[in-house]
Amino acid sequence: MLHYSTMIEVSRLDGKKYWINPHQIESMEENPDLTLTLLSGKKIVVSNPPEEIIEKIVAYRRKIGINQEL
Repeated sequence: MLHYSTMIEVSRLDGKKYWINPHQIESMEENPDLTLTLLSGKKIVVSNPPEEIIEKIVAYRRKIGINQEL
């Protein structure tokens, strides 16, 4: 069973929901859509603005007790 609490939700350009492990995000690049590059090298293009992804990562890390001072 997949536990969505260990992932963050993003939206693909077609509006479909997608869940990714925030620990696997290596970088984000706007060109003009936001492209997430994972540690595996896989690239995922999402419709979410970068600020929203960062907020979701910070909220996730707070939830699991990492970098609570953020």
